[in-house]
Amino acid sequence: MKRVYNFSAGPSMLPLPVLEKAQKELVNYADSGMSVMELSHRSGLFTDIIQGAEQLLRGLMNIPDNYKVLFVQGGASQQFSSVPLNLLTNSKKADYVNTGSWSKKAIKEAKKYGDIRVIASSEDKNFSYIPEIDRSMIDPEADYVHITTNNTIEGTAFQNIPDTGDVPLVADMSSNILSEEVDVSKFGLIYAGAQKNIGPAGLTVVIIREDLIGRAPEDCPVMLDYKTHSESGSLYNTPPTFAIYMAKLVFEWLEELGGLKAIEEINRKKADMLYSYLEESKMFSSPVDKDSRSIMNIPFVSPSDELDAAFVKEAKAEGLETLKGHRSVGGMRASIYNAMPVEGVEALIQFMKKFEENHQ
Repeated sequence: MKRVYNFSAGPSMLPLPVLEKAQKELVNYADSGMSVMELSHRSGLFTDIIQGAEQLLRGLMNIPDNYKVLFVQGGASQQFSSVPLNLLTNSKKADYVNTGSWSKKAIKEAKKYGDIRVIASSEDKNFSYIPEIDRSMIDPEADYVHITTNNTIEGTAFQNIPDTGDVPLVADMSSNILSEEVDVSKFGLIYAGAQKNIGPAGLTVVIIREDLIGRAPEDCPVMLDYKTHSESGSLYNTPPTFAIYMAKLVFEWLEELGGLKAIEEINRKKADMLYSYLEESKMFSSPVDKDSRSIMNIPFVSPSDELDAAFVKEAKAEGLETLKGHRSVGGMRASIYNAMPVEGVEALIQFMKKFEENHQ
């Protein structure tokens, strides 16, 4: 069996033990004579899956009892609408931090529903750093503050979670959820597309404090109202059943590894290895400020577009897949999510060294 090291930003690689277990159970789940993909979402077997997935996630992230876990569809992009529709209900004002492509899209969407203020931005330096957020910058009347904790395209991440006082903090955590320990109680709402660290594309996880549910106006579309999914146990309509099953397998895999403390240690080791090489390389460099660097998405550049293209082509031939940078920034990008083993990063570094020697 040929497996490559897949550095894609998403859909990303999944842990091999998870794929193998899913393969084993694919045509006959729990002696039901059916695949998970064929189970009724109202069945007892699937009820066990979705409830088990929630309990595992609660354990991994130490989610407090006064938070609901919702399994929904539509990706993080749908949450760009759901968040303001549900939360812009008092002052109809919200503060956003602009740290890249995805936060820009979130801001654009939120402006359709209320008074959106950008309180900090790193656009002045091509989103190569995370701006400082001081509590005094936040409007105390704001319905919420929104941040993107990890910027998949630009390779930056918040190293410290801002203190927003009594104003609920909302976070798009799509590309670094489950990669490190986080204090959920600092947030009013966390949302994340699954296709980085949770499972296959098609599932979105929302973790929301209970007092923020039920605020949506009557004209809010039913599928975008958090109350709909909270009251139905994420079963208002047919959820992405197979994606939830796969997420549960990933949560089990993480738990067996030792939880978020253990995976954070591995992730920091991988990132440190790659950043250390970039620091000593004469050909490759990181465009991101050292104090803002992501441990999940690591962009790097060579001196020319021609070298970039050659690197991506030769890397692919070596079984190092999807290293081309996002079209908006160019260069290369290594996404080293939870499922990327240390050996994959070692193989990438060895190839980078060889490429540098051959193209001096």
